[in-house]
Amino acid sequence: MSSWIDRYLAAPYRGGAMGPDAFNCWGLVRAVRHEVYGLPLLPEYGRHAQASPQAQRDYQIQAGTMEECAPEPGAIAAVFRGALCIHVGVVIEVEGRLAVLETNQRTGCRWLRIPEFERRYLRVLYYRDKPDAD
Repeated sequence: MSSWIDRYLAAPYRGGAMGPDAFNCWGLVRAVRHEVYGLPLLPEYGRHAQASPQAQRDYQIQAGTMEECAPEPGAIAAVFRGALCIHVGVVIEVEGRLAVLETNQRTGCRWLRIPEFERRYLRVLYYRDKPDAD
């Protein structure tokens, strides 16, 4: 397994944390996308309760800047309960196969292969940055 992932796996979950010593789920997503995949650093959403009206507003704002896609490295895996986005992870490649890196209060940081991640949640959508319209 890649050594880059060890730093994230060792970081504990902490509500509202954006790294580098601890992360909440959004903080982990934004750090990995930027630090590992060189994607733009996303806004610091996620400093409030996950199912709060503010969290849903933040999800709508961010989703509006992205497009749905199949799982690919650097994509955001958004987990839904009904219409509410309740959790996010980031798609990574581990040993040549796709997985989702996530963190939460119960498990801490871990990675799961895509099928295993999707079995744990009722509905998962994947998002990537929209291509630049030059």
